[in-house]
Amino acid sequence: MPTQSLEYPKQPYSTVRRYDGRASYELEQIHQIINTSLLVNVSFAVPDSPFPQTLPMIGQMGSFDRPSADTGDVLDLYLHGYVSSRIMNLSRKEEGDASVSSSPADTPVGLPVTVAASHVDGLVLSLTPNSHSYNYRSATLFGYAAPVTDPAEKLWAMEFITNSVVRDRWRNTRVPPNGAEMQSTSVLKVKIVAGSAKIRSGVPSDDKADAGDEALLDRVWTGVVPVHSVLGEPIPSPYNKVERVPGYLGDYVKGTNQYAEETALEQAGKAMKSKVSKTDD
Repeated sequence: MPTQSLEYPKQPYSTVRRYDGRASYELEQIHQIINTSLLVNVSFAVPDSPFPQTLPMIGQMGSFDRPSADTGDVLDLYLHGYVSSRIMNLSRKEEGDASVSSSPADTPVGLPVTVAASHVDGLVLSLTPNSHSYNYRSATLFGYAAPVTDPAEKLWAMEFITNSVVRDRWRNTRVPPNGAEMQSTSVLKVKIVAGSAKIRSGVPSDDKADAGDEALLDRVWTGVVPVHSVLGEPIPSPYNKVERVPGYLGDYVKGTNQYAEETALEQAGKAMKSKVSKTDD
């Protein structure tokens, strides 16, 4: 962990404009939001299409060169996908065209992508519909995606991403992947150049006129409904022969559920100590 909090540089495309007091550019906070999301949304331009493409993908922030790096360190984003998918083909093409590119020398090689992830932590219910909101944590990353071609890094990334789905799952399966599995799977490494997060936490906030209306206060319930995902009890497959749920899996389910609930409750209670804005996005 760095001795001081590192931040992504503010760029015109990454700077939070509205409610900028909720913005964060700290690597640790942004990476934590990404790494606790089951899916990230990856957007990229598609040739001959009037619309950008957006794909839900499995991704995780990490470092092949520094496997023990903390979320507060400079990290790459690894994305898992099928070898012949559009994003993989476009990434390979961008890498091949890099030698004739007119981009600045310090621009990373790869397909420009925008990656977004978000968590809803609570339904914020106010006196009036216009003041309703969510407690949320959202993060956006900007970078360049290129295929991982080094076999050792690709295998490391596959293990890294698998264990991000369920901790310690990789070594509790049939590994390493066979030749066909390795050939059908591609991993993208996104070199991040900018990122930002936006976070809303706390209780409702209403206009003084509404908050001072005793009749309204007596009639309308206000507060926060905590929101968090729950992993259910593991259900065995039809061909499963392992009688009991393995300890690593049961512990992961329990720990993940506890973390999610505690986070939602923490986000709901934060504004009791600090003032929140009048209206919310």
